[in-house]
Amino acid sequence: MRDVAAKTNNMKQNAVKSVGARRRIRLWTCFMVLFVGWAGYTYIAQSGEIGNKSLQLSERQASKEANEQTLNQLKYELNRLKDPEYIGQIAMKKYGLYKPGEIPVRISESDS
Repeated sequence: MRDVAAKTNNMKQNAVKSVGARRRIRLWTCFMVLFVGWAGYTYIAQSGEIGNKSLQLSERQASKEANEQTLNQLKYELNRLKDPEYIGQIAMKKYGLYKPGEIPVRISESDS
């Protein structure tokens, strides 16, 4: 009788251990599914933000390059304006001013 009672008691303990183990596995699986879902959502959201930021960066780099090119052109023009010969050329072209003793030669465009 003791053997039957011991076997019954042992089977109940094994069943309880088995139920507890299954419950822990289910809890762990649920936790892992939630964690992987959260990680996937975060990854997708951050990928979109990174795409937007990289697009903004490329636009700003293009704008920066254009501004640097304009700045270099202005610096070049400023250096040329320090040259008296260049200033004389501008005066002749834009304002029709000539050095004393120079005779301006103008060529008119005609159809013939």
